[in-house]
Amino acid sequence: MDDDWNDSQPIYRQLRDRVIAMILDRVLDEGDPLPSVRNVAAEFRVNPLTVLKAYQQLADEEIVEKRRGLGLFVKTGAHKILLQVERQRFTNEQWPAIYATIQRLGLSPQDLLSVKPTTGR
Repeated sequence: MDDDWNDSQPIYRQLRDRVIAMILDRVLDEGDPLPSVRNVAAEFRVNPLTVLKAYQQLADEEIVEKRRGLGLFVKTGAHKILLQVERQRFTNEQWPAIYATIQRLGLSPQDLLSVKPTTGR
């Protein structure tokens, strides 16, 4: 996780989204423990309550599970659930704008496939 925060949404939400990305990228696999609240708070210089709120949201969404005395762990099946949810979100929220831009610019599938995307990683 990097520590670049944006002003478009609360930090707890950005932390939640980063954990989801780590699960989708298999950086965190099913059954893996999440980093401790204390470690994340210290590493990113955020309030532990902010981290706790992000983790609680993941638990409420049944992406992670609490194990008494051990911490939070990625639930079995979380990757599959997140793929479905994130694919649906992409097709409903992001794809329409992307498709409109492609149409507006007259790009063909061949044009798009010939471009190697750059990553910010």
